[in-house]
Amino acid sequence: MRQAAALVLALLAAGCDRQAPAPTSAGRYMLGEPYAMGGVWSYPREDFGLEEGGVAAVLPRGRPGQRTANGEAYDPDRLVAAHRTLQLPAIISVWNLENGREIKVRVNDRGPAQPGRVVGLSPRAAQLLGIPDNGAAQVRIRVETGPSQALAGALPNAERPAIAVAAAPRATVETEALPPLAGTREAGGRVAPIRATARPVADVRPEPPPDPLPETVTSRPAQPGRLVVEAGSFFRRDLAQRQAARIPGVRPRVEPFGGGRQPQYRVVTGSFPDIAAADRAVGAVLRAGLPEVRLLVE
Repeated sequence: MRQAAALVLALLAAGCDRQAPAPTSAGRYMLGEPYAMGGVWSYPREDFGLEEGGVAAVLPRGRPGQRTANGEAYDPDRLVAAHRTLQLPAIISVWNLENGREIKVRVNDRGPAQPGRVVGLSPRAAQLLGIPDNGAAQVRIRVETGPSQALAGALPNAERPAIAVAAAPRATVETEALPPLAGTREAGGRVAPIRATARPVADVRPEPPPDPLPETVTSRPAQPGRLVVEAGSFFRRDLAQRQAARIPGVRPRVEPFGGGRQPQYRVVTGSFPDIAAADRAVGAVLRAGLPEVRLLVE
């Protein structure tokens, strides 16, 4: 009987000692310098309104606890991701266009290394989206503006130190009772003076999103698109045509895009029937010495 009671107490003590998973957010907010990865150059920039379609890759499991580009602890069993240019960290929604599943992930690393991939997903994030290990899928990603801005304001930022702004001094409001106008009578005697009271303005800042993010999967209609490869964009058609002439074997063409007074021109090839065929076109563009290739879903 004593042994059973001791066992129960030991189990209760063990349950009390269990701790919640440590947050990944011990890192910093960052952009970083331009860099080359997988033969492709990337130029990090702050963009809280980014929305783009492309192909997602699944990140290797790696070693839990290894540090990401912004100093956070990588955990393959959490909803985290890698992006080549976004500010780190950022919260994005990822919509699998092939089956309609959508989740939110925390972008805290650079990548993926494979050319022609718009985002790299942790194994757990890929599993929830229905993407097998070592697989790929058409996706559309969108930055969650509010949560991402909250992260940017809450984390240390060595690239852009915060500037302390002193609050403007508040003037004292004084009131005075004026005599009644000529030809009028006071109602019920003298008018009581109006007293103005200053109310403090609360410094309301949005709360950063939870860490780790909840595993919430929503369903949307499946909407696979066209796979095209872009090999550069220009403000002059002749420069785009010159770029297209450098890529043999994939039949590139020059297309105008964008609005405004000054049109732009892009060099594209495709569409392609599957990701494997699009990857071969990406390889052809890289072999031609053009390192800014992108695989898009339109």
